[in-house]
Amino acid sequence: MELSEGARLEYRIQWTAFTIPWVTRITRWRPPVEFVDIQEKGPYAAWIHTHRFSSQDGDTVMTDQVDYALPFGPLGRLVHRLRVRRQLEGIFDYRRRVIDEIFPPRATT
Repeated sequence: MELSEGARLEYRIQWTAFTIPWVTRITRWRPPVEFVDIQEKGPYAAWIHTHRFSSQDGDTVMTDQVDYALPFGPLGRLVHRLRVRRQLEGIFDYRRRVIDEIFPPRATT
Protein backbone atom coordinates (compact mmCIF):
# COMPACT_ATOMS: atom_id res chain seq x y z
CA MET A 1 0.00 0.00 0.00
CA GLU A 2 1.20 3.47 -0.86
CA LEU A 3 0.74 6.12 1.77
CA SER A 4 -0.93 9.23 0.44
CA GLU A 5 -3.81 11.54 1.26
CA GLY A 6 -6.97 9.46 1.39
CA ALA A 7 -5.16 6.16 2.10
CA ARG A 8 -7.18 3.88 4.39
CA LEU A 9 -5.28 1.75 6.92
CA GLU A 10 -6.86 -1.25 8.62
CA TYR A 11 -5.39 -2.67 11.82
CA ARG A 12 -6.30 -5.13 14.49
CA ILE A 13 -5.10 -4.16 17.94
CA GLN A 14 -4.93 -6.32 21.01
CA TRP A 15 -6.26 -4.77 24.20
CA THR A 16 -6.25 -7.07 27.21
CA ALA A 17 -8.21 -10.13 26.03
CA PHE A 18 -9.92 -8.34 23.14
CA THR A 19 -8.95 -7.89 19.50
CA ILE A 20 -10.34 -4.62 18.22
CA PRO A 21 -10.58 -3.55 14.58
CA TRP A 22 -9.20 -0.08 13.92
CA VAL A 23 -9.44 1.87 10.68
CA THR A 24 -7.66 5.16 10.08
CA ARG A 25 -7.50 7.41 7.04
CA ILE A 26 -4.74 9.82 6.07
CA THR A 27 -6.46 13.17 5.76
CA ARG A 28 -3.39 15.34 5.21
CA TRP A 29 -0.25 14.24 3.36
CA ARG A 30 2.49 16.87 3.10
CA PRO A 31 5.87 15.16 2.83
CA PRO A 32 8.42 15.86 4.10
CA VAL A 33 6.71 18.11 6.69
CA GLU A 34 3.74 16.22 8.10
CA PHE A 35 0.85 13.86 7.72
CA VAL A 36 -2.34 13.38 9.69
CA ASP A 37 -4.43 10.28 10.24
CA ILE A 38 -7.87 10.14 11.81
CA GLN A 39 -9.82 7.20 13.12
CA GLU A 40 -12.78 6.12 11.02
CA LYS A 41 -13.58 3.05 13.12
CA GLY A 42 -12.04 1.89 16.35
CA PRO A 43 -11.84 2.07 20.10
CA TYR A 44 -11.77 5.85 20.48
CA ALA A 45 -14.61 8.35 20.35
CA ALA A 46 -12.11 10.55 18.47
CA TRP A 47 -8.50 10.09 17.28
CA ILE A 48 -6.48 12.64 15.32
CA HIS A 49 -2.77 11.89 15.02
CA THR A 50 -0.45 14.49 13.52
CA HIS A 51 3.07 13.33 12.58
CA ARG A 52 5.52 16.21 12.05
CA PHE A 53 9.07 16.16 10.73
CA SER A 54 11.59 18.96 11.03
CA SER A 55 15.30 19.45 10.60
CA GLN A 56 17.54 20.17 13.56
CA ASP A 57 21.32 20.35 13.20
CA GLY A 58 21.15 18.19 10.06
CA ASP A 59 19.02 15.52 11.70
CA THR A 60 15.34 14.78 11.21
CA VAL A 61 13.20 15.27 14.30
CA MET A 62 9.85 13.47 14.42
CA THR A 63 7.13 14.70 16.75
CA ASP A 64 3.61 13.44 17.31
CA GLN A 65 0.50 15.19 18.47
CA VAL A 66 -2.42 12.94 19.32
CA ASP A 67 -5.81 14.42 20.12
CA TYR A 68 -8.17 11.71 21.28
CA ALA A 69 -11.15 10.96 23.45
CA LEU A 70 -12.48 7.73 24.83
CA PRO A 71 -16.14 6.75 24.65
CA PHE A 72 -18.38 6.18 27.67
CA GLY A 73 -18.05 9.58 29.35
CA PRO A 74 -16.99 9.32 33.03
CA LEU A 75 -16.23 5.59 32.72
CA GLY A 76 -13.98 6.27 29.71
CA ARG A 77 -12.14 9.00 31.66
CA LEU A 78 -11.58 6.58 34.55
CA VAL A 79 -10.25 3.85 32.23
CA HIS A 80 -8.00 6.48 30.64
CA ARG A 81 -6.49 7.41 34.01
CA LEU A 82 -6.12 3.80 35.14
CA ARG A 83 -4.81 2.19 31.96
CA VAL A 84 -5.12 3.76 28.51
CA ARG A 85 -2.84 6.75 29.07
CA ARG A 86 0.05 4.55 30.20
CA GLN A 87 -0.55 2.13 27.33
CA LEU A 88 -0.36 4.95 24.78
CA GLU A 89 2.79 6.32 26.39
CA GLY A 90 4.28 2.81 26.23
CA ILE A 91 3.41 2.47 22.53
CA PHE A 92 5.09 5.77 21.66
CA ASP A 93 8.11 4.98 23.89
CA TYR A 94 8.49 1.65 22.09
CA ARG A 95 8.27 3.32 18.69
CA ARG A 96 10.92 5.85 19.75
CA ARG A 97 13.28 3.03 20.79
CA VAL A 98 12.76 1.14 17.53
CA ILE A 99 13.32 4.25 15.41
CA ASP A 100 16.48 5.04 17.39
CA GLU A 101 17.72 1.48 16.71
CA ILE A 102 17.05 1.79 12.98
CA PHE A 103 18.28 5.40 12.75
CA PRO A 104 20.72 5.90 15.64
CA PRO A 105 21.12 9.50 16.76
CA ARG A 106 24.44 10.94 15.62
CA ALA A 107 27.02 11.55 18.31
CA THR A 108 27.67 15.21 18.88
CA THR A 109 31.24 16.42 19.09
